[in-house]
Amino acid sequence: MTMVVGKPLLTVEQIHKRVNELAGKISADYEGKDLLAIGILKGAFIFFSDLVRYIHTPLSVDFLIASSYLKDESTGEVKIHYDIREDITGKNVLLVDDIVDTGVTLNYLRERILMQGPQSLKICSFLDKKERREVDVPIDYVGFEIPNEFVVGYGLDYDNKFRNLPYISVFKKRT
Repeated sequence: MTMVVGKPLLTVEQIHKRVNELAGKISADYEGKDLLAIGILKGAFIFFSDLVRYIHTPLSVDFLIASSYLKDESTGEVKIHYDIREDITGKNVLLVDDIVDTGVTLNYLRERILMQGPQSLKICSFLDKKERREVDVPIDYVGFEIPNEFVVGYGLDYDNKFRNLPYISVFKKRT
């Protein structure tokens, strides 16, 4: 089997510009408030680090590792591999994800966080693949809407590979 990464769907320049725009909106929305930004690993690690660098309001960070994918297929079952360590009760929480696909994982995480009593919860996703949505989950900040293609790069992977590409590309398997 050959794995092929095509030309960029989103270029380095497009990504950088949009991350700055998102950070500006988030900074304005949380002006004068403390913020806890929670990155969903592993896929969001590059987007998360770029985003928080450009947010101009005081913030703290935490992470969680959750998955419902095996290679390129959703299992439909969400697994938490590493959980949030911060007490989020009464805090303004920004949950940052790499891509919203079916919405199953993100909705599960959203409900878990809401049960812990944050003051507010907003969701930021780098990519939104609306065509695949099975669960309606509110997304407050979206980087890009993309077509129903499997993509890699900028933290997103296939079998833990291609995360280091600086752009987003459609991924194809050839046999």
